[in-house]
Amino acid sequence: MRSPTKCDRLWTKLHPNYTLYSLTEESAVASIDRIIQESVNPFDSTTFRPGNFWQEDQNSAFTVDSIHQEVLTEITSVVDHVTQDHRTRTILLSGDSGSGKSYLLGRIKSTLNSKGFFAYIGPWPESDFIWRHTLRNTLDSLMYVPQGQTESQLLLWLKELAAFQDRGLMKRVFGERQLFIHKLKGTYPAGIYNANEFFGLLYDLTNPKLYPLACEWLKGDDLDEGSLKLLRVKRSIDSENAAQQILSNFGKIASATQPMVLCFDNLDNIDRGIDGLINLQALFNVNSIIHNQKLKNFVIIISIITNTWQQNYKRIQPADLARIDTKIRLSAIDLHQAAGLLAMRLYPLHQLAETAPPSPIYPITEQDLEAKFPGGKTLPRFTLLLGRQLFQEAKQQEGTKPETVISPSANEVTAAFHLLWVKEFNKTQEKITRLRQFSAPELMQMVREALEALNVSGIQQKLLPSPSYASYSLSYHLPAQLGRIGIVWTEDPNLVSFYHIMKACEKALTMQRCKTLYLIRAERLGTRKNLGNKLYSEIFTGHPHRHILPDMVSVHYLVTYHSLVNAACAGELVVGSLTPNLKELQEMIRQSQILEECPVLQTLGVFAGYTRIIGVSDNKPKQLGPAGDRSKALKQAKEYLLALVRTQQIMGRTVLIQNTLDQFTDVQEYQVKELIFQLCTENKLFILDETVPESAQLVCVLEAFGKKAKL
Repeated sequence: MRSPTKCDRLWTKLHPNYTLYSLTEESAVASIDRIIQESVNPFDSTTFRPGNFWQEDQNSAFTVDSIHQEVLTEITSVVDHVTQDHRTRTILLSGDSGSGKSYLLGRIKSTLNSKGFFAYIGPWPESDFIWRHTLRNTLDSLMYVPQGQTESQLLLWLKELAAFQDRGLMKRVFGERQLFIHKLKGTYPAGIYNANEFFGLLYDLTNPKLYPLACEWLKGDDLDEGSLKLLRVKRSIDSENAAQQILSNFGKIASATQPMVLCFDNLDNIDRGIDGLINLQALFNVNSIIHNQKLKNFVIIISIITNTWQQNYKRIQPADLARIDTKIRLSAIDLHQAAGLLAMRLYPLHQLAETAPPSPIYPITEQDLEAKFPGGKTLPRFTLLLGRQLFQEAKQQEGTKPETVISPSANEVTAAFHLLWVKEFNKTQEKITRLRQFSAPELMQMVREALEALNVSGIQQKLLPSPSYASYSLSYHLPAQLGRIGIVWTEDPNLVSFYHIMKACEKALTMQRCKTLYLIRAERLGTRKNLGNKLYSEIFTGHPHRHILPDMVSVHYLVTYHSLVNAACAGELVVGSLTPNLKELQEMIRQSQILEECPVLQTLGVFAGYTRIIGVSDNKPKQLGPAGDRSKALKQAKEYLLALVRTQQIMGRTVLIQNTLDQFTDVQEYQVKELIFQLCTENKLFILDETVPESAQLVCVLEAFGKKAKL
């Protein structure tokens, strides 16, 4: 072993209880302790936040089959019964926060993907839109391609219909639309809402050129006249009744197909009544109507926190409660299962060691589990949090007692939140590619959540005096600007609807509901011949009312924060070793100042205290150009580097570089190395023993003890 260096002595002085292992390439390969030093904590909170199972990639390697296996078996039995008799059934799935409800939904989808079509339905912004929200989320999910398949769930479902069972007919179907409609109308002679249009839309799904447009119509997008003409329909799905009827159509013709599994999750962030309690009754109204109409082949899973259910179920009508067919409560896991959960996370690191570690859960011991959970039971999240703490102690301080609680510093919390944000934001960028993936009420809900997090005062929903479009708007106050400020956000391409929205804006101003009104819209505005465009020009091309052009970057910021809000409200958000509630998340977002990078919020002036006076022509998203893009990417990569080391305290230089490259695909390896050098010269990071090869170097942060390192 080499002699201690000046760097080693500095580290030992700052960490008196820490044992520094030999920094040779040989020991790096052989020692599991060295591997632990180098690695990112496998229990880091960014790896186990569940969510929409079509947007979250669950790693099957982290699944312990015995955990909640009896629940999976029971739900499988329900799906099998629906497959056999086609009678719709409802399951209430409850469990404590951290018991793994959302993760289980993803596991159910993965396990039963060959037995049904799965839809994830998140929280709705307003109960007045619950049918449209349910239909939209269902179609969004049906457009995903299941694992092992080449076509979307929607096309797979369509091909199971009786009209597709005749192969001779199938050959003719793709050339004869009317024959297809006639066949389905003969099979289902009564009870189908707008049968000609609906069956025609199903036919259009078989045309690759019309498939995207047909999906938009089925989701409830308010399409323009040209699109409606292509689809041969008169109007879009523009009401709760129409959305209910279209969803009913799916149920009425689905008896020949596999079940459609509707999973309602994250119910703690649905809209609330005057008393501040969530409006669960709206969901149970939907459930009862599906049952009362005897719609076929639905399995409805309502996933809810046990405490939330206990606080709200008495407010639900008894007749609606009676529509629950099966109640399942997730139980705690035993220590053997907890150890299995730890072992799954540690296995990849153990595989790197030349000599097998002393146990599958090393550096954690069974005694650690017994000391932390003396009752012999725990929840999956608590197990992972304990794993994170003990693994971190193994990286930093030998001899720390397992039961010792280490309070994270403000820097560590900020760093952990930054890492979580980067991962969520990158995931959002991959999944969200169009402004119109969200309805206007959803967009407005996300704006409201961001404004609330930024402590904007006087936020009021439903500025527009129109029952149809009130949910497209809100208003608020800014300290440096007189009068109430209104926002309207609509991306509906239908220009007739646009006219009615402009009329509602005109009426709101006449009623003096706000002093300044801003229209957020990227969709077209029509020409001077359109009445809506004329009203738009009168209202939004002068002063003080303006038009703001949104961009995808703004939507990515809003969607990312919205997903974190859903998780916080459901008790599923984990930041480092903390599980923040909504108020604590809002404080984190303010401390991090992350939302200050959102272009739409910048334009609205919520950070400066007044709204910028910008017209349409000069409000287009600024193009930074190659140099500006590179500069911003490098700045973000540098912030990520520092945040990652702050959360890990010590890690391998090679691992640090690779993690950064994984998150920032536009940044090159030589640039990451340069950023590490900059952080070292700024005395924020430190490389232990630069005399050894880079692959054997460890990088640490010297801020953990509130002091700067001086050599």
